[in-house]
Amino acid sequence: MSGTLDLSSYGIQVTDVIRNATTAMLYEHAIVDHDAVIASTGALATRSGDKTGRSPKDKRIVESAATAGDIWWGDVNIRLAERSFMINRQRARDYLNTRKRLFVTDGFAGWDPRYQLKIRVICSSAYHALFMRNMLIRPTDEELRSFGQPDYTIYNGGYFPANPYTAQMTSTTSVDLSFEQREIVILGTQYAGEMKKGVFTIMNYLMPRQGVLSMHCSANEGAGGDVTLFFGLSGTGKTTLSADPARELIGDDEHCWTNEGIFNIEGGCYAKVIGLTEESEPEIYDAIRFGAVLENVVCDPATHRVHYDDASITENTRVAYPIEFIPRAKIPCVGGHPKNIVFLTCDAFGVLPPVSKLTADQAMYHFVSGYTAKVAGTEMGVTEPTATFSTCFGAAFMVWHPSRYAELLAAKIDQHQTDVWLVNTGWSGGSYGTGRRMSLASTRAIIDAIHSGELAKAPTEIDPIFGFEVPTQCPHVAAEIMQPKLAWSSQEAYEATAQKLAKLFHDNFEQFVDQSSPAIANAGPIVS
Repeated sequence: MSGTLDLSSYGIQVTDVIRNATTAMLYEHAIVDHDAVIASTGALATRSGDKTGRSPKDKRIVESAATAGDIWWGDVNIRLAERSFMINRQRARDYLNTRKRLFVTDGFAGWDPRYQLKIRVICSSAYHALFMRNMLIRPTDEELRSFGQPDYTIYNGGYFPANPYTAQMTSTTSVDLSFEQREIVILGTQYAGEMKKGVFTIMNYLMPRQGVLSMHCSANEGAGGDVTLFFGLSGTGKTTLSADPARELIGDDEHCWTNEGIFNIEGGCYAKVIGLTEESEPEIYDAIRFGAVLENVVCDPATHRVHYDDASITENTRVAYPIEFIPRAKIPCVGGHPKNIVFLTCDAFGVLPPVSKLTADQAMYHFVSGYTAKVAGTEMGVTEPTATFSTCFGAAFMVWHPSRYAELLAAKIDQHQTDVWLVNTGWSGGSYGTGRRMSLASTRAIIDAIHSGELAKAPTEIDPIFGFEVPTQCPHVAAEIMQPKLAWSSQEAYEATAQKLAKLFHDNFEQFVDQSSPAIANAGPIVS
């Protein structure tokens, strides 16, 4: 059910306002107004302007007496004065008032009705409206009629810049959240992911206040009802591995863990498509059809076929689609308490085992560390991996101190006797440039063995540096890659690289030592 909406209570006088427009209507407006095109698969292909990713340094949270003591202030949660927020909000409203037509998307965040939030998005772009139609949980016609006032409102004025002379602005981009006003204001960026992650940031504040753990992870469920959570930063395989043809998908990115089980926050999926093939990721490939939104991909001008290998616009090419586009999506997107948790890391140093079993203390250490690695670049043919640590595997969206989330996770793991595994989807037999990337087939075989229970029965050895319990055998995985040291041609090079990574872990964790128990602080690698 689509219709109109009076926005005068928001200080917006535009009369042509389309509320919860149909997908076909949004296609029409996006093509006419935003130069979007229809890809050969039927998906809407568009671009997000100069910003092709999030702008974390331009994200702000309003400081107030009611919430200031809760928030983990620093480089992630940057303080904003209420006056600056009100100036930016007025700037967004002024911009929206210059538009002939506006779009409103009303939807829900959270599949569990006990914790569900009503979200309203006000924007000038049909692309943004369709994106959030996909990413929020879509109300039924009856729910839309009784929607009432939203819990939070997003003003997306992203086509209009922030004034860099406004106090506390550092650029023409600003993404501002006020828990007091229950509003998000976006200026100076058209990147749609800012709306999605803004909603996640809200949930990351509100849920722990109610004793609920909010998590940056994907989740799926087996035929017997066993749930697995996949934590991991971008590029580690979180979306890919959770879209398992043998299991039902609960969600690909954002979840909460309550006393009753888990629930997905979102109504859709947001997957990277760089290098996508039908053979490697058939579920995601087939989801790119009418209703899906492709961002910043390169399309053939004549055929409109997508060149998934073309990163000339950005490496961060994406697709947003409703979760029901995945054939084995579980609707409603809820599940029981997790039986397994998988921490995914893409180790470009090539020293972490493809899979390790973690103790409770090790699980907390690696959850707080949130390690992955990326390739920094090439200089005269030499590549050097760069370690990346993002606490709780999602520091950019954490509002409380990481210890709050870690304590909630530790309590739930202990209560439900959940097994925790560290899975390396990165390199083996050497660092980037000399070793080889773990094959997706091998990683899937490891995940299958976790689910079947076979890996829990496999013989293990303790890694002398990292202290992991490392399975030495796994069905359909070559034995020589199960123990990293054996896969390297030079044992000296392995030892030196492993010690280098161990020290990086140690140095990073120094910031959390005063908030961690001695057992957790000592659960990291041994630095010689």
